[in-house]
Amino acid sequence: MFLSVFDIFKIGVGPSSSHTMGPMVAGGRFLQALRAQPFRAHGLRASLHGSLAFTGKGHATDRATILGLAGFLPETLAAERAEATLAENRASRHLSPEGLGELVFDPERDLIFDFDHALPGHANGMVLMATDAQDDVIFREVYYSIGGGFVLTEAELAARGDETRSDDAPRVPFPFATAAEMLDMAEKSGKSIAQMKRENERAHRSDAQISTGIARIWQVMRDCMDRGLATGGTLPGGLSIRRRASGIHEALLAERGMNLTAPHVINDWMSAYAMAVNEENAAGGQVVTAPTNGAAGVVPAVIRYWLDHVPGASERQLDDFLLTAAAVGGLVKHNASISGAECGCQAEVGSASAMAAAGLCAVLGGTPRQVENAAEIALEHHLGMTCDPVRGLVQVPCIERNGLGAIKAVSAASLSLRGDGQHFVPLDAAIETMRQTGQDMSEKYKETSLGGLAVNVPNC
Repeated sequence: MFLSVFDIFKIGVGPSSSHTMGPMVAGGRFLQALRAQPFRAHGLRASLHGSLAFTGKGHATDRATILGLAGFLPETLAAERAEATLAENRASRHLSPEGLGELVFDPERDLIFDFDHALPGHANGMVLMATDAQDDVIFREVYYSIGGGFVLTEAELAARGDETRSDDAPRVPFPFATAAEMLDMAEKSGKSIAQMKRENERAHRSDAQISTGIARIWQVMRDCMDRGLATGGTLPGGLSIRRRASGIHEALLAERGMNLTAPHVINDWMSAYAMAVNEENAAGGQVVTAPTNGAAGVVPAVIRYWLDHVPGASERQLDDFLLTAAAVGGLVKHNASISGAECGCQAEVGSASAMAAAGLCAVLGGTPRQVENAAEIALEHHLGMTCDPVRGLVQVPCIERNGLGAIKAVSAASLSLRGDGQHFVPLDAAIETMRQTGQDMSEKYKETSLGGLAVNVPNC
């Protein structure tokens, strides 16, 4: 099993990796397939199903779908050009993707939120279609946005179940598919989890490419956090949610150096860091999936805590942090899910907290068994967490939840370092429990905004 660190940490745009980045990627794949067809299309159409329909407008899935069909991709999206394209589409009812000419696309008619027909493969399903001059469908493809910006066609999902389970997966020196295998390989090789992960990455890219790519990931994370810490005002979407990270950060800076500051104030620093990222995500800014947009604040907040508050921390160890975190994120995705629409928020913030705990434990000198224990503690104490965003926006309870996920991650790493790595519940058991819990969880609590906080607090 091989998932690259760059599969887990993707640069993209908010507010959702499943609902924004996934549909945009699907649009790009559809255009590529359409260019290979022997006919010329006259128009485009899209239908959104399951969670993409129920929380699509709150998650900006409509905008992402249009931009994807216009040829935009998450990592290279230029905000001003995207807004100009959306405005032009509203006025002209056409899109002009490269190599396909001008195609009819009226968002009021051709973008369908289908609340009645869920697609069988995954909760995040969409159908993209090309039409002829008589408005008949001449080409269609079903896509599933399975979390973290990953997209599979209907055929890919049927053939493989998941792109990480293919028999022709890339060959790597340490192909661990479970935490037990990971620990066994670490023990036999004498290598850390980060060292094994780097060896796997080396099968596909050079050391320089790995380090440059990881540095780029952290730069985007840090820039996102800095923007969030410097920006006030109100988030878009209609809930009138105030940005709070900036105010909290200013107060913390003013209190710095005071002799009577309580020790628990460090939690406020971590919360401010995490909330800054997720406020930027909610506003549609550039973020890094970690492993998703909805959980994008946890890992960078813990890294910032480590770098700015822990004596002896150095950015020279960033590779070890993110490679270790990616190894754990890959295990969760391979054996369960990182999709809130599939397994609730335990799969998003829970996975992120486990990744951050593992990364922090590693750079603080933890053994592979202590790292595995840290990830298990963090994930275990997110089990059962639902995904019930108010009005379908990635704001309440998502933003604060990232802060608490970061705090749990630090606590989990600290607890694991107090032990010798021996513990009762294996990480594999926690991951499997999360999968089973998500399978049993009512659809009301899996990113549909049909239950929980989404129906029990005012939506205005």
